[in-house]
Amino acid sequence: MLSNLFGLKNQPELIVDDIPTIPCLICDAHNPLDAMLCKECSAPLLIAQDVIAQQREPQIVSIIGESNVGKTVYLGFLLDMLAHRAGDFEAIPKGAYSVDLQQTVINHMARRTFPPKTPMEANEWKWAYYQVCQRAQNPTWVDLIMPDMAGEALAAEVATPKTFRVIRKLLSKSSGLLMLVDAGMAANGSPQPDFFSVKTLSYIDAMHGNKHDEKIESPVAIVLCKADYCPECFDDPAQFAKANLNRLWNLCESRFERYEFFASSVIGSLAYATSNIDDTVVPVPLHTALRGVLEPFQWIIDHFAEES
Repeated sequence: MLSNLFGLKNQPELIVDDIPTIPCLICDAHNPLDAMLCKECSAPLLIAQDVIAQQREPQIVSIIGESNVGKTVYLGFLLDMLAHRAGDFEAIPKGAYSVDLQQTVINHMARRTFPPKTPMEANEWKWAYYQVCQRAQNPTWVDLIMPDMAGEALAAEVATPKTFRVIRKLLSKSSGLLMLVDAGMAANGSPQPDFFSVKTLSYIDAMHGNKHDEKIESPVAIVLCKADYCPECFDDPAQFAKANLNRLWNLCESRFERYEFFASSVIGSLAYATSNIDDTVVPVPLHTALRGVLEPFQWIIDHFAEES
């Protein structure tokens, strides 16, 4: 299938108007061989080149959620855990660019600062392409592509479809979703996490165009982030979601075939500091205490293994 998609079974590029080109993995647009980013969606073409070299169809796992929910930190620590062979995984980054996000997150957290917000501009997003398998008697390797998209860009695309073409194409080609939801806000009674999640999944449902009696089959892991603010979330994530994110719960039950709720936290303790120049309050992560970071990813990988 991958060879047919790229037309690259016996050649490294396509010829368009007598000019060698390379197709973008995300939007399929044809780009000059020396281009770094896709001219249509700004996705890095290094990923397309690496995928072509593997001659194996990749699985795209998109991490989605609203702004400040912690997508960058979560993905950075997830990649670092895979690099440390947590859960008996073996993960090999394909290209130096795949390590950039992981390095940024770990370096900032080591200095007790949060990494900078992901820019809205797609050409500044960090992407990771990893070959992953869980070491066993007969390990199966999976090529995973995981982008760190901006929550503001996702919100803009959900509100006005086709505003960010890269997001629409990315979600349409995603084999699985990790949806991050702020459990702390939900536990405090805020309806914002519930509404944002429902709007996002409704957007994905409409994009698939399934009939009312046809559910979306791609696995969706709903990760209840910042669960350290509400420890009861760890006892029964599904029950917590049913009680505090009931709109999201009902939509998942109605429209998605495979979904699961997970509780997760990254920060062990948090302090707040003020600037000497102004009254800006800055959160300071004093130390990390990873909990529930790997399990949602493991669940999605298990579904990939069942399909292979």
